[in-house]
Amino acid sequence: MLKPVLLLVAGPLALPAITACHKNDAPPLSDDTLIFGSFYGECAGEGCIEMYRLDPAQQTLAEDTVDKYPSFTEPYRGSYVPRSQASYRRAFPLRQQVPAQLLNTTANVIGQPDAGDWGGYYVETSHNGIRRFWLIDTKKSNLPTYLHAFTDSLRVHIQGLK
Repeated sequence: MLKPVLLLVAGPLALPAITACHKNDAPPLSDDTLIFGSFYGECAGEGCIEMYRLDPAQQTLAEDTVDKYPSFTEPYRGSYVPRSQASYRRAFPLRQQVPAQLLNTTANVIGQPDAGDWGGYYVETSHNGIRRFWLIDTKKSNLPTYLHAFTDSLRVHIQGLK
């Protein structure tokens, strides 16, 4: 007797949870913190690892000074120093370009970042205290199509901040 009642109550409640997983339904980032950057393992000098933290709530962009090669298993732990407001305004549009499909992906590694010394991109979001991160290949042939425009934008933004 309880099963039909449970289905009548739980069924409609479960429908939004089931349909919310559609790959294009993730909301764009709003006040979420976005950490982004690039890394190269076979490289020398300060420019080998560039990480930035964009914080729309504080309206700041900060650059990491640790310059540590990112882990494939844990979010990046950096130490950040503020950049100019002009740098913040330049990087601000990137937060809206994060693809919904990326936000819905559970894999932390996409493609083969830095496998052939071609480097990788690091992207991390933080929302309501939950950190999610991805290491993304720089070679488009190793990436799903939905990431092509975003990785192009990452490259342009990172180069513009150097």
